[in-house]
Amino acid sequence: MNDTFKTIKELSKAIFTEQKSKFISYAIPIQSVDDVKSELEKYKKEYYDSRHICWAYVLGADRSEFRSNDDGEPSGTAGKPILGQINSNELTDILVLVVRYFGGIKLGTSGLITSYRSAAAEAIEGAEIVTKTVDCSISFSFEYPFMNDVMKIVKDMEATILNQSYDMDCYMTLQIRQAQFDLLKNRLSKVESLNFPEI
Repeated sequence: MNDTFKTIKELSKAIFTEQKSKFISYAIPIQSVDDVKSELEKYKKEYYDSRHICWAYVLGADRSEFRSNDDGEPSGTAGKPILGQINSNELTDILVLVVRYFGGIKLGTSGLITSYRSAAAEAIEGAEIVTKTVDCSISFSFEYPFMNDVMKIVKDMEATILNQSYDMDCYMTLQIRQAQFDLLKNRLSKVESLNFPEI
């Protein structure tokens, strides 16, 4: 089961010029559609005098949520080529936007497609691509005398402790990559007194 995905570590910017038209492109790491909205708002304010701000984004480890926008350019000449670059790099949790300043010479449909594709490619090229894991969390309670048993499993499986509290009963929430989740739950279920909360 594949539980990894590729995204970018931080913001990247590039500038591309074609026949006096200037394309300023940004590759931006995002977590949600709300992030997309706030980033677009920010750049629309910053480049209020530009002709077009075209964009595309992909979200989710399975890369199933995506959208592109031509922002007034002829249909399919801007958003789709930008999205194409995100997909050819197999990236997700990313927004790529391209700001265009018109230089007085019309580029034509194929010229626009090539320019937006190149601008998007340069922004992505300048970004550091990182591989992340799809993680799941699991919460449970157990009695204090069985702490060592639990901690041995945590250590063996390299799970991350998100939070814990010790009282008469101990509570813990762990995070682990998706591919290891069933094994972790199986091992924990064998610890005496350990309970998973009913959801």
